[in-house]
Amino acid sequence: MTVASSKDVLKNYLQGARDVLVWKLDGMSEREVRLPRTATGTNLLGLVKHALNSEAFYFGPVFGRTWATPAELVATDDPDPLTAWFANENETVAGVVALYRRVQVFADETIDELPLDAIGRVPHWGDTEVTLHEILVHKMADLQRHAGHADILREHIDGLTGLLPNNSNLPDDIDWTAHIQRLTEIADCFD
Repeated sequence: MTVASSKDVLKNYLQGARDVLVWKLDGMSEREVRLPRTATGTNLLGLVKHALNSEAFYFGPVFGRTWATPAELVATDDPDPLTAWFANENETVAGVVALYRRVQVFADETIDELPLDAIGRVPHWGDTEVTLHEILVHKMADLQRHAGHADILREHIDGLTGLLPNNSNLPDDIDWTAHIQRLTEIADCFD
């Protein structure tokens, strides 16, 4: 049996979160993925756009690397703090996803080329020194969190659930209406 390296394990989980975010867009219209679904405007395509900009930054400038075409990304000094959280009218789902896949290649190059103890600096963390290992864990946790957001948004939109396209990771043969009723009755005991 071959044991995967720590870096390979971290990359695997990072890629899993990336894939879930993109998968949650499948089968939805341009309008549906952009519609705000929470009081703060969270939307499926905005989660992907945030993820791509975040990865480009944390696996780029933090480690002294520059994205080849900066105009494709949200500028770190953009005056609108929410720009990275929504796609504008000139951006398409296909375009955002394609850019995210290219950013993933860029990020993976950083991960592959540097040792886990490579030092980087995060300016908005007080110019703190960080290791590639710390950034991998940070981004994996961040993307998993956003994948969870996407799970909930998509379930509310059209009922799509699941960990993977062919694996809902939910028990089969559940009467969800009865389950919801049961949970509601338990909650009502605390009024």
